Amino acid sequence: MEMKQPMMMNREDGGEQEKEQESKENGRLVADSVVEKGQKSCSGPGQVSNGYPSTSPQSPREGAGAGTDRGSTPGAFRTLVVQQTSLDPPRETWSKKMDFLLSVIGYAVDLGNVWRFPYVCYQNGGGAFLLPYLLMAVFGGVPLFYMELALGQFHRSGCISIWKHICPIFKGIGFAICIIALYIAFYYNTIMAWALYYLLSSFRATLPWTTCNNKWNTPNCTHYLSTDFNVSWTDNSISPAEEFYIRQVLQVHLSPGLHQLGWVSWQLALCLLFIFTVVYFSIWKGVKTSGKVVWVTATFPYLVLLILLIRGATLPGAWRGVVFYLKPDWRKLLTTSVWLDAAAQIFFSLGPGFGVLLAFASYNPFHNNCYKDALVTSSVNCLTSFLSGFVIFTVLGYMAEMRQQGVETVAKDAGPSLLFIIYAEAIANMPAATFFSIIFFLMIIMLGLDSTFAGLEGVITAMLDEFPHLLARRREWFVLGLVCVCYLGALSTLTYGGAFVVKLFEEYATGPAVITVVFLEVIAVSWFYGTTRFCNDVQLMLGFAPGVFWRVCWVAICPCFLLFIIGSFLAFPPEVRLFDYLYPFWTTVLGYCIGVSSFICVPSYMVYHLVTTKGTFKQRLLKSITPEASGSSGPQRDTIVITNAV
Repeated sequence: MEMKQPMMMNREDGGEQEKEQESKENGRLVADSVVEKGQKSCSGPGQVSNGYPSTSPQSPREGAGAGTDRGSTPGAFRTLVVQQTSLDPPRETWSKKMDFLLSVIGYAVDLGNVWRFPYVCYQNGGGAFLLPYLLMAVFGGVPLFYMELALGQFHRSGCISIWKHICPIFKGIGFAICIIALYIAFYYNTIMAWALYYLLSSFRATLPWTTCNNKWNTPNCTHYLSTDFNVSWTDNSISPAEEFYIRQVLQVHLSPGLHQLGWVSWQLALCLLFIFTVVYFSIWKGVKTSGKVVWVTATFPYLVLLILLIRGATLPGAWRGVVFYLKPDWRKLLTTSVWLDAAAQIFFSLGPGFGVLLAFASYNPFHNNCYKDALVTSSVNCLTSFLSGFVIFTVLGYMAEMRQQGVETVAKDAGPSLLFIIYAEAIANMPAATFFSIIFFLMIIMLGLDSTFAGLEGVITAMLDEFPHLLARRREWFVLGLVCVCYLGALSTLTYGGAFVVKLFEEYATGPAVITVVFLEVIAVSWFYGTTRFCNDVQLMLGFAPGVFWRVCWVAICPCFLLFIIGSFLAFPPEVRLFDYLYPFWTTVLGYCIGVSSFICVPSYMVYHLVTTKGTFKQRLLKSITPEASGSSGPQRDTIVITNAV
């Protein structure tokens, strides 16, 4: 970005030979010409001495000499217009506004919208759950979403370097966010590798999870289709889709638990390698390339959801699933767990605190209306979750109709199992099963890719802004190294017991840590930086300041919202179970250690900053909570380069 500021300097043409002082390349020069007594300043169009054309033409008239061409008349005064230019390379920006919106929507709408929201909804009162969900969104999720977009757009920095402009002692939050993002990349992309395995297995006339005569099947495998009414379903029956997922894709039966993970599955290793290859070539050049990729990855899932919704609504028994999904149970609103699940769902769905919103917004024009963007993207996210519930439960009602069971029995699986077992089995029983299987698992992959693009871009932006001289010109190599680290870190999730590792990371390594980090972020912005200063920043960008509602949310409601989630998690730690494996106590300790390993960056950096800052302890503490004085906020951030000519 270049900011232009005209400087007027007087110069005399009294027959003396003109002298020019050479400007130092990329250096800061201060005008040192002497203004003689009696000289008058005037302005005129021309070209500045550093070669840039003047973009701020001035009036050629001055006082009594109005209408005289001062540039050609001997003895006249001429104006030297100097352009303000940044010494640093201009910051990359989005090619189009839609690139940004689709990137944010693609990040917020992920796999959790498809499998977690429908499950949480029917577990917590069906339609009655929508009330606490909407309340938590309005008073907690959307204000946090808006705050991060505004911070990133105003300070134009990643999640590490932004803290010197807010509250320097909290800079450890940025490092913690980067570590959390790495942990997510270690397991999240493995789920896409599973989906890719399913996608490749779908290119055949008969889907492999529809039959029981494969090498991985057991005697309990019960093969049935919608036309096999003579086949009875018992409590010991195992569907071919479940055995394909557990015994062929995951091969989890070859691992007794986390204490013995077994070998790496070479099929999944190749699938994950392909996923990371796509990720690398989508983000290696920055938002200019990833902004184009999301036009496909963010829009295609909506097309597939619409197709699956229409197909699901025409299946027999679909109405049973919809009734089960939306039938309200108002008594459950009296339980704490419903409100906790609503708060956790909206928080992890919108995704503040992962550094992504800061990074994406930092590439926006300074006066972009991020307030409108926050409302639009968060609304799209919530509506997508609600729509996904119909897509899932029409199929669950169909499965219940086939098995002659209740929907609650069929819907006992949550998480990835809901997609890879129940939904995969339902697709296999549809006409044109191959087509629906291909587009469904392609949708799963694209939903995951958007979130991976965003998560890694948050880390990349943070590191490039923090170490610009080291990494700015080596982005491609840095991204390659980051992707390689993520792939190596994900190898443990590709073992026979890799599904246990994925569950461990999901439950302990990221959730509590990122909620605590966001809590500290809100405290730092609202209480240390100050809502008044923050609202003034927003007014400078948008032309209007946030209202009382937003101020109250940032100061009081959002911290209480986050404390409620943290306190509930600590008071009622989840009992982690996957299939028939109950996680032992030592795995809980291991999970908390992984979570603390990221959060420990916050107090560690506080101690480091206080130790390395000069002065008395009071002076150090005061300097640590005071934003660094710099012109790096908004349009005033560029360095003025003044070149002088006599």
